Amino acid sequence: MSGIALHLMRHGAPARPGLLLGHRDEPALPSETARCVARAEGLTFDRVISSDLSRTHDPAARIAAARGLEHRVDPDWRELDFGDWTGLAAAEVDPAAYARFWQDPDAHAPPGGERWSALRARVERALAGITVPSLVLTHGGAMRAALAVLFHMEQPQVWAFDLPYASLLSLRLWPGEGAQIVGLS
Repeated sequence: MSGIALHLMRHGAPARPGLLLGHRDEPALPSETARCVARAEGLTFDRVISSDLSRTHDPAARIAAARGLEHRVDPDWRELDFGDWTGLAAAEVDPAAYARFWQDPDAHAPPGGERWSALRARVERALAGITVPSLVLTHGGAMRAALAVLFHMEQPQVWAFDLPYASLLSLRLWPGEGAQIVGLS
């Protein structure tokens, strides 16, 4: 069996990069949306999925419309909820609290925010719904959570992957059996 192709693409840069956007709905720059659309050219997939936030939804809708494919919106693909830190630059967050969060995001979630394990659970649920070759427009945290789920990685390990804006992570899934990374660009 050849498995199921899954392409995870991070959204393009927002107008105000470098902020902890989390669940805040800030769109990507138009040029960055176009960059995501261009990145999808040459990929093979039968479904387009995105989170419900415009920085992922807008390029996904354009890609799906151009190919005449279904575009499914799934909030499980959202970024981690940064709670009270939403919209702040890292430098605006208490340095000790921010360091504790990165050392153990489950024990030290942002105030009013989401634990790493909750993000993983959402993404694991979303991954279970992948049954056909798919392109998912999502967020850096959700992409890292997918790596953690599929490859049994701990949170610090997934940070070894550089996932800049509009990056593309291509995988092959064998549901119930495993997965393979086939490309990262």
